[in-house]
Amino acid sequence: MQDQAVDVVGVGNAIVDVIAQASDEFLESQDLAKGAMALIDEARAHELYDLMGPAIEASGGSAANTMAGIASFGGTASYIGKVRKDQLGAVFAHDLRASGVAFDMPPTETGPATGRSLILVTPDAQRTMNTYLGISSLLEPADIPAPTVEGAGLLFCEGYLWDVDSAKRAIRLAMELARGAGSRVALTLSDAFCVERHHQDFVELVSGPVDVLFANENELRALYGCDFDTAIERVRGHVGLGCLTRGENGSVLVTDDDTVEIKAENVGPVVDTTGAGDQYAAGVLYGLARGFPLAEAGRLGSLAAAEVISHVGPRPQRPLNSFL
Repeated sequence: MQDQAVDVVGVGNAIVDVIAQASDEFLESQDLAKGAMALIDEARAHELYDLMGPAIEASGGSAANTMAGIASFGGTASYIGKVRKDQLGAVFAHDLRASGVAFDMPPTETGPATGRSLILVTPDAQRTMNTYLGISSLLEPADIPAPTVEGAGLLFCEGYLWDVDSAKRAIRLAMELARGAGSRVALTLSDAFCVERHHQDFVELVSGPVDVLFANENELRALYGCDFDTAIERVRGHVGLGCLTRGENGSVLVTDDDTVEIKAENVGPVVDTTGAGDQYAAGVLYGLARGFPLAEAGRLGSLAAAEVISHVGPRPQRPLNSFL
């Protein structure tokens, strides 16, 4: 893997995160499902934005957050995602490049606006996401640069992209290019509701081109329709490595012949759980790319997740290479 041009290339929804504190009463008044991600249209995005309190705006999106985490560890990463030539598109590109991630896709001149996720953080640190995908969901096969994918040791795709047919084709093409180049393919299931929407497709991907799977307990149970322990055995027969997170109970790394339990780490008080899964993936992927033992890759994932939940925002504030 270390002979590749970059450690990991990520493919995902290019989203600008707008993060604000909110009360449980506000969520109830807006009929928002606490802790879930809901897709909204542009009109609802403007309506919620006007109702939110003071907010932080920064480039986000699951796979982009993971690439930023890999760069923070000192790894090399590139990103494939679609933004419009508008104010939020400029915010996204600037923030991602400033984090050390290569992002070479030019903004589009036409089409919907740049995507954004309105994230409401309640006092218990749970995040409720309302996402307008905009141009980000319209990724097409022609947007996938073959040299970028073939030049990475690992390809990392987010399940959130699976809502549009053209994006599905783009991801399948990226997976074919990666496997043709001898690289490993990683997928994050992203959200239990996402798994339910695309259940059969995800089952086929996991049992087919995917080598490394990231999922939390709810997502894994939704995928296999059984309890967590039984699902572990199911995933063992489908992918080379299952990276299964359990919140405060840590995580489990599962291979054909081994199960490695990773404890949760404590870096500071839990302030905002936004990005925990994204940064866990960053630590594990960095460890895999650099050839670390599974236990060490899992430890880095736990440390990165612990760091990001100790402050508001989905990306590290403390350089993650300080954990090495």
